[in-house]
Amino acid sequence: METYTLTTAGADLVYDVRGPLPTADGRPPLFLIGHPMDASGFAALAARFPDRTVVTYDPRGLGRSTRADARVDYTPEALADDMHAVITKLGAGPVEMFASSGGAVTALALVARHPDDVTTLVAHEPPLITITPDGPAAVRARAGVKDAYEKRGWGAGMAAFVAMTSWEGEFTDAYFAQPAPDPAAFGMPAEDDGSRDDPLLSDRSWAVSGHRPDADAINAAPTRVVIAVGEESRAVQTGRTAEAAAELLGQRVTVFPSHHGGFLDGEFGYPGKPDEFAARLREVLDAS
Repeated sequence: METYTLTTAGADLVYDVRGPLPTADGRPPLFLIGHPMDASGFAALAARFPDRTVVTYDPRGLGRSTRADARVDYTPEALADDMHAVITKLGAGPVEMFASSGGAVTALALVARHPDDVTTLVAHEPPLITITPDGPAAVRARAGVKDAYEKRGWGAGMAAFVAMTSWEGEFTDAYFAQPAPDPAAFGMPAEDDGSRDDPLLSDRSWAVSGHRPDADAINAAPTRVVIAVGEESRAVQTGRTAEAAAELLGQRVTVFPSHHGGFLDGEFGYPGKPDEFAARLREVLDAS
């Protein structure tokens, strides 16, 4: 694996390349991206593609990538332009891409803005909360996570986030009537360390989850776009947003094994099924 840094006007973007460029098999490089997950979250998945040249990446302001724009918020448009800069720097033509969570939102913006960058995009559970039928309630639930974080710190905020993302079905009065979840019930600290800059729990990534993809531009692009959902996620928020994204693009979701982090091993606490997930991803990519 070789690690590189690309300096742009807004950030120093760090990315890793596993395998040769140009690729040995003539296929496009396989790019793996997330948000707010950085490249470290894709080690297990990358290892399951030893025959491919795989690129992983830290979005601006996360992991090893620093920002020079003096901003703390994240927008899909800026993140997409960063991705475009890295893909251009690779000099290997358009890439195949697996993008998860907020990274899937970035990837959809990338296809709309730079349609020649990606041949096939597998967008896994993009958390586009405003396009679901209960969008206003979902926005209210998201604000509740921020409020818990601001008032009581990381543990309370993360407990509220887990409660929100594990809720099945639309956000009803029953959801909002629940008592605040106890961080200890999720194995999280109740102590407040005073920080309020977490990109997941603050409002810094609200432009990502509040994004509405440009369906006309995406459908007009030469990119084959696949909206993916985990078989265990169908009833929870990210499963429902995946269904809504597929409907927006006039397609049906493609089902993958496991849950929102189905490609993860046990390193991050809640393991998925990385072997089965990688096999399904390979199958979907090979069908292009």
